Amino acid sequence: MKEKEVDKILSEKKIVYVVSDSVGETAEFVVKAVATQFNGGHVDIHRHSNADHKDDIEEVIQMAGKNQSIIAYTLVIPALKAYLDQRAVEEGITAVDLLEPLMNAFEKKFEKQPKHQPKLMRKLDEEYFRKVEAIEFAVKYDDGRDPRGLSRADIILIGVSRTSKTPLSMYLAHQSYKVANVPLVPEIAPPDELFKVPRNKCVGLIITPDKLNEIRKERLKSMGLKSEANYASFERILEELEYADKIMKRVGCPVINVSNKAVEETASLIIDVLKSERSH
Repeated sequence: MKEKEVDKILSEKKIVYVVSDSVGETAEFVVKAVATQFNGGHVDIHRHSNADHKDDIEEVIQMAGKNQSIIAYTLVIPALKAYLDQRAVEEGITAVDLLEPLMNAFEKKFEKQPKHQPKLMRKLDEEYFRKVEAIEFAVKYDDGRDPRGLSRADIILIGVSRTSKTPLSMYLAHQSYKVANVPLVPEIAPPDELFKVPRNKCVGLIITPDKLNEIRKERLKSMGLKSEANYASFERILEELEYADKIMKRVGCPVINVSNKAVEETASLIIDVLKSERSH
């Protein structure tokens, strides 16, 4: 086929060049939505993602000019947007900024300046899925259910019953940390995996006997049980705390006293302590 015939075929095709300094999914979706209003949407969309240099823009300008096409773009980097607008005018190409009208409306209504940073939406999506994965992880590896999760955890919490291991696991999961927790009970040996993980992944949670006694009595009361049960007795509590202390020393992990601390405060301490441990 001769070059002139190829050029003729290309000029007859309805082509829209989608340009983005990110993936370009938003721009492509908008173009498809508009195209369906014209003859069932028979248009070829050529996506040019991650455009972060004038050379990328120039390449699209040349192709769009040759094919008499439209350029639809979502560029948030001011210099690239300005360059594309200028070159489109120079070459007589229709170029449509899909973000500018709404961006201007936001800026005017909320009296704030946009960040002009590409790929922020992608970062938000990735952050969301990391958080969901972390929450699922915390549920799966709560209360020592499966010791295989210890090697995959970002943080491991150990302590006796009622030291806020589960609430802390969930709170930290909402900050995208994968957390596993292991209860320390004298009658049940901790899993071997606990002694194989790096000490800077593990935090021991301790509490004063008085506070633990108070919490456990309330727990028994809420369950309709007598507060004199062995679970809340001082002798049992002291036995458990002594056992937990031995395990924590064996693991060699940092220890945080959770007595009278809110979950948020303890979680912040855990993150600070582990960051300090890992920086050494």
